[in-house]
Amino acid sequence: MYRLSVGALRHYELLSSVQQLFVAQKPALRYNRPVIYYAGKKREQMRDHHIDLCGQIDFTRTEAMPLLARDAHFSFACNGCGDCCRGREDIVLSGFDLWRIAARLRLPPQIVARGYCRASIGTVSHLPVLRLAPVKENRNNCPFLTGDHCAIHDAEPLVCALYPLAQEISREGEVSYFLQPTGCGGRVIEAKVEDYLARYDVPAREQTDVRWAQTCMTLEDTVEQLGAQLSPVLVRRMQAKLWQALYFGYDYAAPFLPQLEKNLHWLDAEFAKLTEYQKKRNNASK
Repeated sequence: MYRLSVGALRHYELLSSVQQLFVAQKPALRYNRPVIYYAGKKREQMRDHHIDLCGQIDFTRTEAMPLLARDAHFSFACNGCGDCCRGREDIVLSGFDLWRIAARLRLPPQIVARGYCRASIGTVSHLPVLRLAPVKENRNNCPFLTGDHCAIHDAEPLVCALYPLAQEISREGEVSYFLQPTGCGGRVIEAKVEDYLARYDVPAREQTDVRWAQTCMTLEDTVEQLGAQLSPVLVRRMQAKLWQALYFGYDYAAPFLPQLEKNLHWLDAEFAKLTEYQKKRNNASK
């Protein structure tokens, strides 16, 4: 199962004075594997091995965070301080998130990633992991936090749009949501799940997010098997091709999903080439 959860300052109709302050605090994604990925408590210096595609890896959803029906009501407290936008090192982006930001900035995705993100390979998933890089010179704030406002609010990552809800996507594509604890205090906001999601356009992107999650769940198994067969040099080539297919090989002026499908077909062919090349090397060494 693929879980995405966030802890961030999020706005609702009653908080019009802080409508631009919303960046994710606790992103997390979970696959159908024993490991659950979650960015739990705020940490100032989070290393790459603490983070995978599902955010911080040491989280387990408890009975205190049950799944919510879409017609269920929930409430949370927000004091509008914006502190959740600061000191974050766990805001993981999907390829679609990066594409949206690239379109907002009118820059190629790879340029955006180099300028605003930190890249690594997940120790659990063995897939590329891209997260926003806080600005040390600016109190470790999110790179897009300008004053008390998000400079890319209309292209915010899904983890930002969801808060205070969290998202789970099963291998079959079933999407569920649960409420995560905020601990912020302040004014209590009440909302219905489906209304809250619609207000921040989450349903409009749900199909794309499901496809991304299913792609990652499939690739996680494929890459683990392939990586065990390839030499270290070829593993690095495989990783470079994964970065291209999942994050960098996109035109921000064209729709994301058709490009993802095209890239995945290309990736299959490239994996086959790597496998064949490794076989030839193995045979030559006999």
